[in-house]
Amino acid sequence: MWNHHSSVEADDMAAGEGASPCGRDPDPRIERSRRLILSAALELLGELGYGGLTVEAVAARAGVGKSTIYRHWPGKLELIEDAVRSLKAGIVLPDEGTVRERIVILLQNVATGMAGSTWSTCLPAIIDAAERDPEVLVIHRRFSCERRQVLMDLLTEGVATGDIPGHLDIGLLAECLVGPIMVRRLLLHEPFDPDDVTRLVAQLLPEPIGGAPGG
Repeated sequence: MWNHHSSVEADDMAAGEGASPCGRDPDPRIERSRRLILSAALELLGELGYGGLTVEAVAARAGVGKSTIYRHWPGKLELIEDAVRSLKAGIVLPDEGTVRERIVILLQNVATGMAGSTWSTCLPAIIDAAERDPEVLVIHRRFSCERRQVLMDLLTEGVATGDIPGHLDIGLLAECLVGPIMVRRLLLHEPFDPDDVTRLVAQLLPEPIGGAPGG
């Protein structure tokens, strides 16, 4: 175990000494070290919660020294923010199909992620921390708004194309569409079946008056 720790940190130190500030691609050893640290932080966040997580524990799990972590992040808050952002980066808005079809695909992806993923494991810890720590609350609210905006943009497009009735409150509709998936995971502790998303959308998203566009 000691040899593994020494090897990882030595690689990172050597990479740091040789890193160029002149716009070159990141040294792969530094990127490898960052990925190990972010992965360890997410694992421990899910296991221990934000309050129980320490930089020392992350360093031990990642196989690096604390100094390696502090070269990348000022402290625990910034580390967790970066780790959570690395998970959010995977959200991609579908670009094929009708607006309704793309909404279904997007929500199916959310349901699949909430059923079993690193994000679904960490989310309860983040929500708990946001209730207790105003700095975590700011981060959690910002990330939640970013995720909500992805769906709102798609709903807004649907209003413009006539796929979605224009009189609906887009923000409220976005929350209603995602809400059942979150309730199942966070309150009932059971996954929302992605196959049920089509039925969810049909119940909550009425067809425009006069039928579907072009009908």
